Amino acid sequence: MELSIGDELPDITLADQDGAWIKLRDFANQPVVVFFYPKDNTPVCNIEACEFEAHYNDLKNAGVKVFGISKDSVSSHKKFATRFHLEYRLLSDVKGEAEQKFGVGRKLFGLLQNRVTFIFGKGGKLIHTIHAQFNGRRHVDETLSVLNIETGSH
Repeated sequence: MELSIGDELPDITLADQDGAWIKLRDFANQPVVVFFYPKDNTPVCNIEACEFEAHYNDLKNAGVKVFGISKDSVSSHKKFATRFHLEYRLLSDVKGEAEQKFGVGRKLFGLLQNRVTFIFGKGGKLIHTIHAQFNGRRHVDETLSVLNIETGSH
């Protein structure tokens, strides 16, 4: 079952694109954005990843941590992050542990991960969820709006 407003940031540790282990709960003292996307190097995922990168400084300057999660491997994430010059962390959920803890469903007979963004406020409580399977740009625009972040680029 998908996380609901007020739920805590799940206690999960995943490897990032550099192989470093990231424990999400370690960031519960600041706003955290976790976006689940289906696959590295696919059209809508590329747009979403690049939009988050285009506004990464705005988010970072507002004290927000950003994490992208998919079932792709660490090495796939490394290539993806390098290709698009992504500064935020991509987390590898090969076993589907984060997908399960966040309650992210699947589409197309279970083959395609849902595109969902979770926004946690300071204190690690969920304040907003965004669903837009085929609109990667909406995830970023709505994130900025929900967190009331002024943008300096785009």
